[in-house]
Amino acid sequence: MKKIYLQNTLTRQKEEFKAVADVVGLYTCGPTVYDYAHLGNLRAYLFEDILKRVLLYNGYQVRHVMNITDVGHLVGDGDTGQDKLEKGAAREGKTAWEIAEFYTAAFKKDLVLLNIIEPSIYTKATDYIQQQIDLAKTLEEKGFTYKTSDGIYFDTSKFPDYNKLSHLDLETLREGARVEINEEKKNPTDFALWKFSVIGDPSASSGQGKRQMEWDSPWGVGFPGWHLECSAMSMAELPNNQDIHCGGTDHINVHHTNEIAQSEAATGKKFFNYWLHGAFLNIAGGKKMAKSSGDFLTLENALIKKNVNPLVYRFAALQTHYRKPMEYSEEAMKNAENGLNNLVGKVRNLMFKVEKDAQSSITNYELQNVDNEFKEKFLEAINDDLNTPQALAVVQEVLKSELSKVDKLATILDFDKVLGLDLDKQKEKPLPQEVIALVEKRKIARATKDWVESDRLRDEINKM
Repeated sequence: MKKIYLQNTLTRQKEEFKAVADVVGLYTCGPTVYDYAHLGNLRAYLFEDILKRVLLYNGYQVRHVMNITDVGHLVGDGDTGQDKLEKGAAREGKTAWEIAEFYTAAFKKDLVLLNIIEPSIYTKATDYIQQQIDLAKTLEEKGFTYKTSDGIYFDTSKFPDYNKLSHLDLETLREGARVEINEEKKNPTDFALWKFSVIGDPSASSGQGKRQMEWDSPWGVGFPGWHLECSAMSMAELPNNQDIHCGGTDHINVHHTNEIAQSEAATGKKFFNYWLHGAFLNIAGGKKMAKSSGDFLTLENALIKKNVNPLVYRFAALQTHYRKPMEYSEEAMKNAENGLNNLVGKVRNLMFKVEKDAQSSITNYELQNVDNEFKEKFLEAINDDLNTPQALAVVQEVLKSELSKVDKLATILDFDKVLGLDLDKQKEKPLPQEVIALVEKRKIARATKDWVESDRLRDEINKM
């Protein structure tokens, strides 16, 4: 098995990946299902999909857990403001449960369109309420919590190395947390484990201060904190193989830092060995794409409505390393579309020639047809912290090489197990009879040197 090297946010170093057990435990922060996922969100899921595909390609088994946050994620990351699910319910005149169900389905549809492999299990926060209560009780028993008028909070001053993931000094973290500070908190960086439902609760979707999502607990009726959810669910589903935890860079300073603090305080053990974070998708002016702006791009409005294959966005994401900011523009998407179409065209041509030469069946090519020299170069790229731009360059080298047609095809389709561009499904469909008839007419026009008619027929064929 080849060595894989990953950039670990925890150590700020590229490290050789070593699994805890036979099956790699992978936890990726999933969507908060109060609205559609935008292209920036989807970029994170694409990088995580590449990571999983690289692990599988290298022979690992993977248990992939992805959470669905359907309660507790407040508008302010500092445990303030309205619950995003309840806000979505008020916006659309539905129940919070209906909002969660609708946008979960929409998210899963996006994964299919982008050819992202589904996780081994989705964990909905509302299905793990008892586990979250139990975790908060453990922290309470160990003396890490205190009570305010609006909830049970984790005391970050009692956890050494609170800043070990962010690598920021504590004062900087405190200053960042002061933006939405609750005056009853002992420290600006303290965070809610359990929030109380109270009259006039800003999280409520009705005017009566009544939440739709709330549960009984030892501390009173309420709902779990956002950070608590991921810790409880990952502990429940990956108890013995907490290998890799992923998310966007915006999760480093707050969400993932708090996950580590509460998890390690409760268990006394290290919480995940490798932390990987994907960079933002930026729009004009270098501004990151965010739902808070109200003007965000989804697969539907950015590509599908314009009759652009969603895999164009996947191809565009592959062209930028996951740790580098990616720039979105109409021009960039057009270039990506041209690039994908060019690649698909070359693969289709190979398929046609392989079948025509009867060298092999493209649906049953043998593993020995994969060129080992190019496979080594491909592995060197993807195993070096998921270097997909370099991996795409290797694909182009294969296309330009002196390999036989069948070996080129087998090698590229093998690489596509990681790239996920569905290249094995790109076989040309049979041409309609009317197009075939025009092609025959054009052959006659060219044979008789009637170039005007030949050009006219060519343009008609292209339109069709």
